[in-house]
Amino acid sequence: QVQFVESGGGLVQPGGSLRLSCAASGFTFSNYPINWYRQEPGKGRELVAIVSNTGYSTNYIDSVKGRFTVSRDNAKNTAYLQMNDLKSEDTAVYYCSAVILEGTEWQPYRGQGTQVTVSS
Repeated sequence: QVQFVESGGGLVQPGGSLRLSCAASGFTFSNYPINWYRQEPGKGRELVAIVSNTGYSTNYIDSVKGRFTVSRDNAKNTAYLQMNDLKSEDTAVYYCSAVILEGTEWQPYRGQGTQVTVSS
């Protein structure tokens, strides 16, 4: 079955860095773009970054451009989100996700999330 497992979150001071990992299984990882979302308590989900299936194309929301870098290693079925110069407003639960074709149906999947807290 399709599975995503995020890791790497934690508590970091403003200006610090974290690297999130997203280990995927149960599907052909190299066929699909991977999305990174974040969600703060009581707020809607926000799409932070996308990496294409090859890793050659990436997109970011404006608030993280120049600070976050999304990448992937298709040989390891893993995606990454490198987060530098973290700010308090980056505090959220971060999820990786993809929409997977199963038969003729496109199904969304995501992991359980990893908490990122930016605080002094």
